[in-house]
Amino acid sequence: MIQKSPSHPHSDQMLELRVGMESQKKGLSFYPLVGCLAELEFHKEPDYRDHLLSFRLPDVGRAFQDFMRTREVAEFFSGAMAGAMTKAVLAPLETIRTRMVVGVGSKNISGSFIQVIEQHGWQGLWAGNTINMVRIIPTQAIELATFECVKRAMTSTKERWTHSGGPKLQIGHISLNFPFSWLSPVAVGGAAAGIVSTLVCHPLEVLKDRLTVSPEIYPSLSIAARKIYKDGGIGALYSGIAPTLIGMLPYSTCYYFMYETIKKSYCQAKNKESLNRAEMLLFGALSGLTASTISYPLEVARKRLMVGALQGKCPPNMVAALSEIMRVEGVSGLYRGWGASSLKVMPASGITWMFYEAWKEILLGGKQHYL
Repeated sequence: MIQKSPSHPHSDQMLELRVGMESQKKGLSFYPLVGCLAELEFHKEPDYRDHLLSFRLPDVGRAFQDFMRTREVAEFFSGAMAGAMTKAVLAPLETIRTRMVVGVGSKNISGSFIQVIEQHGWQGLWAGNTINMVRIIPTQAIELATFECVKRAMTSTKERWTHSGGPKLQIGHISLNFPFSWLSPVAVGGAAAGIVSTLVCHPLEVLKDRLTVSPEIYPSLSIAARKIYKDGGIGALYSGIAPTLIGMLPYSTCYYFMYETIKKSYCQAKNKESLNRAEMLLFGALSGLTASTISYPLEVARKRLMVGALQGKCPPNMVAALSEIMRVEGVSGLYRGWGASSLKVMPASGITWMFYEAWKEILLGGKQHYL
C-alpha cells in the first residue's frame, strides 16, 4: 500500500494500491489479459477524497485445477498412465516379438526366450525398456486423446450434416453435394490417432528398435541417439516413416473401430451404460488380435525396413520388402512372429483399455460420456 500522510500539504488525497483484494465499490474495470482481472478505481472518501487504485491478480492455482479437470487433459493423462503400466508388465514379450519379426535369433518363442537369457541374462528381456517407457507414455497419451477428440468432433459434424444435407461446393450454376453420412466417427478417430501419434513419436520407435535388436552396438539411449544422428542426421530418426504410416493406418482404424463397436453393441444388448473391468480386458484383447492379424504383413515389412541397415540389406521400399519376404520365406514369412505378437498384443490391448477407462473414471470423477 502506498499512501500519502495526512500531514502532507496534499493530505486530502490518498493513493492506495491494493493487490489480491476485491473492491466492493463501483469503478472502472478493464481486462488486459485473458484470465487476468485488473481494476482501476477512483472514488471519494468522505474524509480524505483519496484516489484508490486496486488490482486483482488471477488465481493461478484454481485455473490450473480447472484445466486439469477438463475432459481432454484427463484423457491425455489416462492414456499416458495406461501405456506406462502396460509396458512395464509386458516388456519381455515385446523384446521377443521384435527379435522374431526382424529375423534375429531363433524362429520360435521358447527358443528366442532362452537365447536372450543365455546371451544377455534376465535383464536382456527388458532390453530397450527405458526407451519403451519413454516412447509409450507420449504415444499412448497422444493416440488416445486424439482418438477421443476426433471422434467427438466427427460425431458433432455428422449430426450437422444429417440436418443440413452435408457439405456442398457451388461452382457457378453447378452445385456438388458430398454425402459423408457413411463415414464412421470411430473409424476416422482411429485413423487420426494412429497418424498423429506416429508422426510425433516415430523417432522414439527407431531408437527402441535399435536398442532391442543390437544392444551391443547401442548400449544406451544417449549413445543410440548420437550414433544414429551422426550416421544419418535427423532423417535417420524418421527412417521408415512412410511404411510405418501405411502399416499403422489399417491397424489403428480397425483396432478402435472393433473395440467401440463391440462395446456399444454389447452394452445395448445387455442394457448397460458401461463395461466392467473383465469385459474391457476381453474386448480390448479381441480388438487388438483382429487388428494385428489384418495388418501384420505390413508390420513385418516395416520392421525389416527399419532395421535392415543393421543386417547389411535394406529393401528400397515396402513393396520390395514384401516381395523379398515372399520369395525367400513364402507366405508364412509374412506372419513370422505372429504368435509372439499375438501373445503381446492381446494382453497389451486388453490391459491398456482397462487401465485407460479406470484412470478416466478417477480423473473425471466418474463422469463418463460414451458416444
